[in-house]
Amino acid sequence: MTARRRVQAMLSLAYLNGVIPIRTQPIYLVGLLSSPLSFLFFITIITHGAGFLAGVAGGLLLTIMSNGTGLQTDMSHYRQDLKWQDVVVASPVEAPTYVAGMALSELLYSVPGLAFFVALWAVYGGVSMWGAITVVGVLLMVWAFASALGFTLATYFRDVRETFAISPLISVILTVIAPVYYPVSALPVSVRPFAYISPTTYAADLMRSGFGLESLPVEARLVDWTVLAVFSVALVLISAWKARWRDP
Repeated sequence: MTARRRVQAMLSLAYLNGVIPIRTQPIYLVGLLSSPLSFLFFITIITHGAGFLAGVAGGLLLTIMSNGTGLQTDMSHYRQDLKWQDVVVASPVEAPTYVAGMALSELLYSVPGLAFFVALWAVYGGVSMWGAITVVGVLLMVWAFASALGFTLATYFRDVRETFAISPLISVILTVIAPVYYPVSALPVSVRPFAYISPTTYAADLMRSGFGLESLPVEARLVDWTVLAVFSVALVLISAWKARWRDP
């Protein structure tokens, strides 16, 4: 395929799986926001408002992480139930183009939710140029590794119902148990090393820095960016090498 055809295929997939569902079933957007808003509500109540911005930052991460969860479910459905992936395999569309288009569709689907939390940040926290650059960079990296993880897992499931068990579990591990809505310092010292296994821990550190909630030394920010980038590249490469584009 030519570069132009690849772009057209990506945009067509993004429109099919991202724009059309928003237009036809806007209630899905409420479901997407239900978990982040629930955590924001309880954190605000429990901390008497002191943790509101931390909840907003966590809401942004949870919303963008839902890209991987949503991609995992959608691609499992298309592959198992509709046999859509078989059609794509037989077409001139290559696997990277297909995955990129589907990942873009999930990102478009998340835009209203992301915009809502950004609006809360702007109104109640104030957005600086450095903070905006940091947050956008973090969200793009999280989107990349979440999409790669979601696609890889989707190609191994034999039944779309398996995603209903695995997807929430991944979401809980990476955005609730991991220190996303709270700082690592809130954990017992003996448990903190385990928190750094999750890439969202580094993303959350940078998000809180971008929100002005924490002042991280330059060395700490550099470590966070490096580890987050390594995680993102590693998961994308794993997706390219280990995902089952064709069923055995």
